[in-house]
Amino acid sequence: MGDRVHIKMCWSRAFLAGWVLLLVLLQYLQAVPIGIDKTKVKETEEKPEEPPASVDTGLHYDRYLREVIDFLEKDQHFREKLHNTDMEDIKQGKLAQELDFVSHHVRTKLDELKRQEVNRLRTLIKAKQDLEGGNDIAVDHQALLKQFEHLNHMNPHTFEVEDLDRLIKSATNDLENFDKERHEEFKRYEMMKEHDRREHLKTLDEEQRKKEEEHYEEMRKKHADHPKVNHPGSQNQLKEVWEEADGLDPEDFDPKTFFNLHDTNGDGFFDEQELEALFTKELEKMYDPTNEEDDMVEMEEERLRMREHVMNEVDSNKDRLVSLDEFLVATKKKEFLEPDSWETLEQNQAYTDEEMREFEEHLVQQEHDLNQRAVDLQKQREELERQQEQLNAQKIELQQAVEHMDRLKSEKVDPPPEVHIEGDAVPEVHAADNQLHPDQEAHLPGHHETPEHHQDIQQEHRKQHNQGNQDLPQQGHPQAHHEEPPNQQEVVQGQHNLS
Repeated sequence: MGDRVHIKMCWSRAFLAGWVLLLVLLQYLQAVPIGIDKTKVKETEEKPEEPPASVDTGLHYDRYLREVIDFLEKDQHFREKLHNTDMEDIKQGKLAQELDFVSHHVRTKLDELKRQEVNRLRTLIKAKQDLEGGNDIAVDHQALLKQFEHLNHMNPHTFEVEDLDRLIKSATNDLENFDKERHEEFKRYEMMKEHDRREHLKTLDEEQRKKEEEHYEEMRKKHADHPKVNHPGSQNQLKEVWEEADGLDPEDFDPKTFFNLHDTNGDGFFDEQELEALFTKELEKMYDPTNEEDDMVEMEEERLRMREHVMNEVDSNKDRLVSLDEFLVATKKKEFLEPDSWETLEQNQAYTDEEMREFEEHLVQQEHDLNQRAVDLQKQREELERQQEQLNAQKIELQQAVEHMDRLKSEKVDPPPEVHIEGDAVPEVHAADNQLHPDQEAHLPGHHETPEHHQDIQQEHRKQHNQGNQDLPQQGHPQAHHEEPPNQQEVVQGQHNLS
């Protein structure tokens, strides 16, 4: 988290400078031409003046914003209106009404830019849905586009007055809220740093904990031991820059000359980046990147606190720019000549004890939620593994069945025909060869008896009868009538079923 906050703090100056891009990109001063004797001076080819390079505002629609502004400035009518419109009218949307008078070429290009932006937002929505695992869910792009207030999503094809009005108001609101969000982000950074320190102490024994606490206090005192920090924007602070950075005599300090020296892009305004550059000498008194006790994230927060303070004191029309007139007025105030002492970050803790307690409770809840999520994911994994095992077993069974059928086909084995028994007759099964008696076979359905076959059966009967008469006297048993066993039919039926 610390790295992410550090990156955001380092970029914050560039983000805030985007106000220039949105509202006064074209309001840099144009030099008044000086009368020249053209008979004595050779005319040189005039080159169009190029505006300062656009600064990334940090907004998620920054590219769209800059491209719209870049094309609007190419229209002479809109450019003139921008110069003659004050900041309050711009915020209220009066400038947006001038869109109806820009050239057809510019309007066509703005339409194209809007279509590209809508497609980009739709792509973002789709990517977010894919990450959340909703590939099979239908997406209502129109409903989701409502969350993006910098354009009119109901008309995704043409750039209208409402689109410019929405773009100005959204960028204005987002940039104005940046300071508040930055403070909250820094507060979370400080609380997380303290939380990590406390958690580290819990892992130490009593002696190690005591040494760690002593080292911590030593670093705090060492950081606080620095030269006096001047009040940002005060005469003393600016004179120090005049002397040490500009190499000029502090007795010759002149506010107007100072302003022109540090208006690095020559547009007649101090933007937020130019203001923050004035505080470098003060920050170097407190922070050194080679010192263990100095936190560079805190240095950036201190820099932005100074800029925010000066803007609140000097920027009378709240356009996030300091004009020369505003600057000269501020240099005549008592706060400039006799300022109060400046309280640094170590004198103003970023959070309260109650906020720290709530923050740690939130961390505990987050850890619990993550652990529960891990348990749920493990259960889902086990269930998926079980289902996979079942699928693998079914696959093996199916494969074996297919192999068995292929083997039967290769051996050309035909299944035995079904045998149906009609009436009460029970066919006799010979135990020796598990075959039916010839005369019983004759009664089976589908059996056709020929005369030759009938004669063979009668001969077989006579042989069996004669043989039976010869065996009876020898065995000493009376001749008995041969009866079928009562369960013979069930045996035959069972054999049919087996076949």
